[in-house]
Amino acid sequence: MKEGVAVAFQVEVNAPNHLSDFALVADLAAAVQTLQLDAGPVLANLRERTLWMVNSTPQGGGVAEMLPTMITLLRDLDCNVEWVVIESDEPRFFDLTKRIHNLVHGDGAPGFDRSDRELFETVNRENAAFLRSKVRAGDILIVHDPQPMPLAAMLKEEVDVFAIWRCHIGLDQETPATRSAWEFLEPYAGAYEHAIFSAPDYIPPSFTGRATIIRPGIDPLSPKNRQLGLHKTAGVLANAGLAVAPGPLVTPPYQWQAERLSPDGRFVPATERGDFGLFTRPIVTQISRWNRLKGFEPLLQAFAHYKAGLAEGRWSKDPVHRVRQELVRLVLAGPDPASIQDDPEGRGVLESLRALYAGLPPAIQDDIAIIALPMQSPTENALMVNAIQRASSIVVQNSLREGFGLTIAEAMWKRVPILSNWQACGPRQQVRDAVDGRMIDDPTAIETIATVLDEMLADPESRAAWGRNARRHVHDSFLVFGQLSRWMQLFAQAQPHLP
Repeated sequence: MKEGVAVAFQVEVNAPNHLSDFALVADLAAAVQTLQLDAGPVLANLRERTLWMVNSTPQGGGVAEMLPTMITLLRDLDCNVEWVVIESDEPRFFDLTKRIHNLVHGDGAPGFDRSDRELFETVNRENAAFLRSKVRAGDILIVHDPQPMPLAAMLKEEVDVFAIWRCHIGLDQETPATRSAWEFLEPYAGAYEHAIFSAPDYIPPSFTGRATIIRPGIDPLSPKNRQLGLHKTAGVLANAGLAVAPGPLVTPPYQWQAERLSPDGRFVPATERGDFGLFTRPIVTQISRWNRLKGFEPLLQAFAHYKAGLAEGRWSKDPVHRVRQELVRLVLAGPDPASIQDDPEGRGVLESLRALYAGLPPAIQDDIAIIALPMQSPTENALMVNAIQRASSIVVQNSLREGFGLTIAEAMWKRVPILSNWQACGPRQQVRDAVDGRMIDDPTAIETIATVLDEMLADPESRAAWGRNARRHVHDSFLVFGQLSRWMQLFAQAQPHLP
């Protein structure tokens, strides 16, 4: 890439599973058949057109993780689909788009200046040149999230396309921060015939009357979600360095190993201080990006408060539950710090967690693992997440703000009960209180988090029932097949208006 010039590129998609593979799975076959029936008459009328999916990264984050499966299944349905990623070697562009992202979530100081808009449009115009050479009149352009949002208007200067904006983020209330973000983005909204959001609460005034709700869905056969038997789960945890192998392993250790934060602030091999107990102990887990809005800090403080209360004689006096309370441990996992060198916010959150952890008594430090998951191999990283979730008694998503949070659906698919909150819109789209887990009002309420965690741990029968319910809920509402069926409905409605 030339210095200062943005060059978009097409992404090769090689997803391992196709519709025929999903159709062979007993509890997925009906969903596949429904999708095929929904898609047949719709896509027959789109065969001469190409769907162009455009986003800002080929890996990392929910959109990049979701697109390969979506694109593969659409191609299996005989639809022409291509994936383009916009690029820039101007760091200020991604600093700007991160600020927009945070403001849409109600976080950060409002306000943009002329240089922000010039930068935003310059980078997108440079990327639009690549798309102009590929996109034909009548094609469908699907732009994901704010980073490439100006592209539709820029392409339409020369090519007659049907444009859809797919926004994966949002906040269910209006604040000065959200107003600032939507006012900045409003000039680009008019070029889109339609928009898609994950919740009705997220639709801004600029898209009122031309927006559809499509909730994200997971790929049930992906490395992150596929079934892992007992031996495979143990093998992944041991090969990743997350647990001491209980015996000989068939496969060799992963090249890149998980690390654990030590009391002196260094990340060291995860089992250097001994096995953490993923095979045998009750485990409470949150896996997310290192982001302030994910609520890592109040969760860590709540768990430390819970453990401190045991020494003070608080909580249950039941002897069996007392053992559970003593044994339970907390896993906070996120990306290896080496992979977020260009994310000052992520590094700042990690530094705050380091400081909190360093100030805990040694006995409580032993019960908390802050884990850095290597990112070099997407497959191995996904398997680590899968195995940790399956080893967990409770998965927490303590987000203060959450656009959707597919980590919730991923854990629910594995029959793990969820602890989350009503404040963040994404979790309440997925979790039903006392049906799939528990929901609290305030993700910063340390005493409440500790109390509800204890109630959940004390009731293994309810946890098992919530896990069963959660699996069924994801099966019915949050798989990729249902997501694509809703896309088919949108394409059917759009056909009379296509150029």
